[in-house]
Amino acid sequence: MIRPFQGMVPKLGQRIFVADSALVLGDVEIGHDSSIWFNCVVRGDVNYVRIGTRTNIQDMSCIHVTNHKWPTLIGDEVSIAHNVMLHGCTLEKGVLVGMSTTIMDGAVIGEGCLVAAGSLVREGFRAPPHTLIAGWPAIVKKDLGEDHRLLVASVWSRYVRYKEAYFKDGWPIAEAPEISAPQPGFKDGHPYA
Repeated sequence: MIRPFQGMVPKLGQRIFVADSALVLGDVEIGHDSSIWFNCVVRGDVNYVRIGTRTNIQDMSCIHVTNHKWPTLIGDEVSIAHNVMLHGCTLEKGVLVGMSTTIMDGAVIGEGCLVAAGSLVREGFRAPPHTLIAGWPAIVKKDLGEDHRLLVASVWSRYVRYKEAYFKDGWPIAEAPEISAPQPGFKDGHPYA
């Protein structure tokens, strides 16, 4: 389901898959060839969410923001595994976030990082590029070796193929609704009421 909120309509690139049980709402932009899977929530209702190209948000994940403080920014070719919570954080290009992880407000995960399943990334945490982040609370464990770098780089392309298989099977390409009086987003001064 793709819904406007307070006149802000999600903006979608080309060939986006949004499962029928997912919700994408408000000031959200999603880049080409990305996918939002079953039972996900992407809520741009009190700040904005930006999702890059060829990025996948897997089943039961929740993406939200912090009112007037932290948007959620997700780069290109990012993979968010099942049941992940992202709240007001930034994930740079090529990140892989493992299942059941939580990443909190103001955290920045550098390019090509692997965040291990079940991790809790604290508010304001900074992860250097191409590192393994793990733990409760999460810490930088080590630089990624070649095997982990290949793993991180392989997931997003599989999900581009998966969503294309759904299209081939008759699932619709996502389309944003049209409304009569669209409003600007939060970056452009939306007067949230």
